[in-house]
Amino acid sequence: MSSINSVTELLQNSDQLQSMSDTAVLDTELLLCFALDVDRTWLKTWPDHRPEAIQVKTFEALFARRLTGEPIAFIIGCQGFWTLNLKVSADTLIPRPETELLVEIALGLDLPKVCRVLDLGTGTGAIALALASERTDWQLTAVDSQIAAVNLAEINRQHCQLDNVSIYQSDWFSQVPGFSASPQYHLIISNPPYIEINDPHLSQGDLRFEPVSALVSGQDGLDDLRIVIEQSPRYLHSNGWLLVEHGYQQGNAVRNLFANAGFTAVATQVDYNNLERVTLGCLLATH
Repeated sequence: MSSINSVTELLQNSDQLQSMSDTAVLDTELLLCFALDVDRTWLKTWPDHRPEAIQVKTFEALFARRLTGEPIAFIIGCQGFWTLNLKVSADTLIPRPETELLVEIALGLDLPKVCRVLDLGTGTGAIALALASERTDWQLTAVDSQIAAVNLAEINRQHCQLDNVSIYQSDWFSQVPGFSASPQYHLIISNPPYIEINDPHLSQGDLRFEPVSALVSGQDGLDDLRIVIEQSPRYLHSNGWLLVEHGYQQGNAVRNLFANAGFTAVATQVDYNNLERVTLGCLLATH
């Protein structure tokens, strides 16, 4: 790469990413946008523009990181989710498109107008903030066991200017009032770790760069899902809902956990790849 290259010529470097990214062209565009501080429309409008040498040097450094497999979101420090643009860091998972299914399902549930929601393991705050942006009457509590994630989620909350979300540190339910104490929740929602400890994918692709604590959950990947599902009834109103994301091969096991915990209307929905991804259930009995 050279400092005299035009935008079009710099974008041709996407060929080098073809073998390791399904979105090589988009990746290259996003990196160049970041280096030039422009949007993608600008790139298409000014294809013959020749960036300054320092801008090309910045692009080269970013592109070299991508060639190692580092996720785009970590390189540029942000990721789109729902209608939001969220800051990300290596302390949290990168919000993924399939997790938007949790948001879609939650918004479609029959819940009170003034609904209290608990987001367990919030990470960047993506799920809670997306729901809060759509339902301004809802009151959302988002917790994470990692203080770095809590701090990042709070930064995102402030950036999104959402005042109906409270974020604090809790290892699952450890700091959440339960039983007859207030608050009690109409909806508990979670995208917990659900990868098996020996899963070979942990050493591949984006997962190599993300925190293991946000990915791995015991020998069968179900340790954290068990905690969330088994303890949720203590914190839910009657007719309250639990909604969790899980691995595509875990649907049957997760449905059994829901049934054993006393949930009814248990169902699993598939993601955009037609893979079982989200299970939900309603708590009819008073606990």
